[in-house]
Amino acid sequence: MLPISKTIFKAYDIRGVIGSTLDAGVAGKIGQAFGRAALAKGERTVVIGRDGRLSGPELSAALAAGLQAAGVDVIDLGVVATPMVYFGTNVLGAASGIMVTGSHNPPDYNGFKMVLAGEAIHGATITALYESIQAHDGSVAATPGSYSTYDIKEQYLQRVIGDVKISRPMKIAVDCGNGVAGAFAGDLYRGMGCEVIELFCEVDGNFPNHHPDPAHPENLQDLIRCLQETDAEIGIAFDGDGDRLGVVTKDGQIIYPDRQMMLFAADVLVRNPGAQILYDVKCTRHLAPWIAKHGGEPLMWKTGHSLVKAKLRETGAPLGGEMSGHIFFKERWYGFDDGLYSGARLLELLTRVEDPSALMNALPQSDSTPELHLHLKEGENVTLMDHLRANATFPGSERIIDIDGLRVEYPDGFGLARSSNTTPVIVMRFEAETPVALARIQAEFKRVILAARPDAQLPF
Repeated sequence: MLPISKTIFKAYDIRGVIGSTLDAGVAGKIGQAFGRAALAKGERTVVIGRDGRLSGPELSAALAAGLQAAGVDVIDLGVVATPMVYFGTNVLGAASGIMVTGSHNPPDYNGFKMVLAGEAIHGATITALYESIQAHDGSVAATPGSYSTYDIKEQYLQRVIGDVKISRPMKIAVDCGNGVAGAFAGDLYRGMGCEVIELFCEVDGNFPNHHPDPAHPENLQDLIRCLQETDAEIGIAFDGDGDRLGVVTKDGQIIYPDRQMMLFAADVLVRNPGAQILYDVKCTRHLAPWIAKHGGEPLMWKTGHSLVKAKLRETGAPLGGEMSGHIFFKERWYGFDDGLYSGARLLELLTRVEDPSALMNALPQSDSTPELHLHLKEGENVTLMDHLRANATFPGSERIIDIDGLRVEYPDGFGLARSSNTTPVIVMRFEAETPVALARIQAEFKRVILAARPDAQLPF
């Protein structure tokens, strides 16, 4: 059995490599620790599910056994998308849940996304599970918890179909990259009245066609080609566990999540005038004025799905979103990130217009870079960001936002550098009105980083 490695306890979840840092023995101990944490909050039942990864059945069985050993009853949903576990914690009389998923990571990864007593746990609460495992004496509950299975698919599909109504039939293409969303997306959108072309919707943990991560353009090329070759009007794509959405127009343009948020915000604000709309520091500078123009209050927040969910609860905002593709509807839904439901809400809006692609392509945008990564050694990313925060100056900038790294805003664009919460990386993103402005802002960031780390291998 593998030793418990502290490195798998990440900022928002637990994640490791099968056979190296994660196996059934580790999963069992995590189950016991989580079970003890649930009982401490008065929770006696935990909902679990797993995605389509090859290691899923073994880890899930061990996780259930660990939970039961702690004295917790287990409701096993089987193979589901992550949002279906979250849904289960809202409708099955159990406010805690664990999804066994490696999300968009390579096939040999797996991990656990967790909700404890209604809250997506992060940071110190996840670290506390590690400490609980280390301190535990190995004892088990006098009476083990029970185990039952539950098929939540129809209940979930009917809840979405009952909520989201399309205005006309529409033909769409859906690419699931052989992730677990493929088991549900076609049925969901057909149930809403769409005609669906399915790409790679067979769940296969080897991901034989392309990686299930719509944040990267290379993973959307099959979908773009499908739209060129068929009469489908738009394309939507999902990550490996179905909690993130990708969108492609008929002419092959990718509508990134910060622009998807514009459509969602305008719609939600019709029914919730004056409401706060949450978005993370990576999002386009066009989003805040768009939200304000539509009668809302823009609120920028830290990156991380658990952090956005917590802020959503704190503020009561009806909508939140992240550049990575996590969209959180509190209006008409439960406030958790759900790619399948976000796709349904998008179709509701797009079927109201004759040319959905024209509507999406017309949303404000600028020249921008994808996420750029400066790779460093463990801990160096935090040290470098601390140094930049204390010492870096940016002449000509309008304001510097430091809630999560440094987002430096100029009259004609912005640059962002923030420390990743999951890997020893500085994540950067740049946006500007012209290619010249983009190069200038990047040069400013290059200057301050090289002043602090002359050996830095910058990706621009």
